[in-house]
Amino acid sequence: MKQTLVDIGVNLTDKQFSGDREAVVERAVEAGVTTMILTGTNCQESIEVAELAEQFAPYCYATAGIHPHDAKNATDEQYITIKELLAFPQVVAAGEMGLDFNRDFSPRPVQEQVFEQQLELAVNSGLPAFCHERDASERFAEIIKEFRDDLSGAVVHCFTADKKALYRYLDLDLHIGITGWVCDERRGTHLHPLLKNIPADRLMIETDAPWLLPRSMSPKPKKRRNEPAFLPWIVKTIAEQTGKTEALIAEETSLTAKRFFNLDQGE
Repeated sequence: MKQTLVDIGVNLTDKQFSGDREAVVERAVEAGVTTMILTGTNCQESIEVAELAEQFAPYCYATAGIHPHDAKNATDEQYITIKELLAFPQVVAAGEMGLDFNRDFSPRPVQEQVFEQQLELAVNSGLPAFCHERDASERFAEIIKEFRDDLSGAVVHCFTADKKALYRYLDLDLHIGITGWVCDERRGTHLHPLLKNIPADRLMIETDAPWLLPRSMSPKPKKRRNEPAFLPWIVKTIAEQTGKTEALIAEETSLTAKRFFNLDQGE
């Protein structure tokens, strides 16, 4: 029996998927990726992914939130919309929220304020937080620590940082999302020794499609576009680096993700 996988981060609203979204979902399911969490990074996109999740049920769910890049555009009306979306049955997490001190598309104080307001929404909704962090580990941890006792959970998605940041997050009982970055021999090998330090009940996997195509893929797709069907390549790399079987990585990460997002586990 083919292992079933959960991809916790898919940007299905991206224009790269505009011509074949249905086929992308079909290929994912065929590859064993039977659960996909579609990422909402701003108010309008959060509405769109909620609709797509409904369209592609039971394989897709959604998040609703405001990415730090878009924090400068956040309004009271948007918070109201996000709050309403968090009540939808297909919406399973608040976010993508967090801090990005790498690109600084929004002023840092604004990013922090919008992050805090969304953490409040997550607490009030009872849903976990789907988080983004880049070059802001210390400040990110300080902020989330204030809410941690009341949060049902939080995941640092697309983790690419160092050991110090990883332990900072694990100490806060956060989950860790690993992407195709781990398959990149140019910039992702620092993650390899860290994989063994992530407890099985904290590790989840994601493609972050259409970005971060696993460089270990052979042959590579002509479009060079990543999609959920390629998630097994990330499983393969994690298995190689941890000494576990691919089947065990698939089983553990899927169980962890279903628990984290409170998905039906009666399969």
